[in-house]
Amino acid sequence: MKRALLLLPFLLAGNAPAPTSITVDINGLRNAKGMIWLCMSGNPKLFPEGCDKDPNRRTASIRADQPGPLVIRDVMPGRYAIVLLHDENGNKKMDKTLFLPKEGFGFSRDAPVKMSAPKFEAAAFDVTGGAPVRMKMKVRYL
Repeated sequence: MKRALLLLPFLLAGNAPAPTSITVDINGLRNAKGMIWLCMSGNPKLFPEGCDKDPNRRTASIRADQPGPLVIRDVMPGRYAIVLLHDENGNKKMDKTLFLPKEGFGFSRDAPVKMSAPKFEAAAFDVTGGAPVRMKMKVRYL
């Protein structure tokens, strides 16, 4: 009986969901100034405007003049949505004029922007255990 109890953690570990990575290819930048920021959240109430307030958010960034994708590693299975910002002036926020964005933005699944930012479900995608996710995100400018 003791031997069976000692093996229990190893048996259970085989059923644990495996983390994976999310690779995001960015296209549509209008210039190579500033930074590209991604924020990924699984909380529909905090997407997209409050993503930075989600204690479980995952972020990634690169300089806009760097080639290559953004990668978020060790992502557990779940339902997530990503918001992207092309922060051209490097002040770590979306600059606006009369409530309209002056800098580039994007959403996972290229969720459409109508009169406001898309809701979580429009941008949401599922991550399953162990299977890497690769997506393209287009940067939009108004």
